[in-house]
Amino acid sequence: MKQVLFAKIISSPVGDLLLVASENFLKQITFLKHKKDVSLNGFVENRNLPILEKTQQQLEEYFIGKRRTFEIPLLLKGSEFEIKVWRELQKIPFGETISYQELATRVKNKNYARAVGNANGKNPIPIIIPCHRVIQKNGNLGGFGGGLEIKKYLLKLEQIHR
Repeated sequence: MKQVLFAKIISSPVGDLLLVASENFLKQITFLKHKKDVSLNGFVENRNLPILEKTQQQLEEYFIGKRRTFEIPLLLKGSEFEIKVWRELQKIPFGETISYQELATRVKNKNYARAVGNANGKNPIPIIIPCHRVIQKNGNLGGFGGGLEIKKYLLKLEQIHR
């Protein structure tokens, strides 16, 4: 039986965000700034589903500097390695950054900085799984699925509210 997924589009300081969840778990956050033709086909639009409401509330608190960690149950789908990387990302403290190489060391694969970068790029729940906190060893920002302007914004926001 196919799982029913619910969706809600919310506004944020970094543009509209598409939230996707099962009945009890957040599955995806997508930046809509670069995906102008996103539709809710395949999803049940639900503005009042508790998990979507809770996610919206916690994101709003994050964007005004009142939330540093998230308490949202997540549904992660990926390889064992990707999920390991995403879990490690959640341990990076608010307002801090680490390098891809450091992240690779933390997941016990110090020579796999590129693989860690790829897993980082496949993160289905940005902001809540803070892949924006990973930068290059030389201090450059590296990539970000939502675009570098959004990555800069998130890092600056966290520095201000540290």
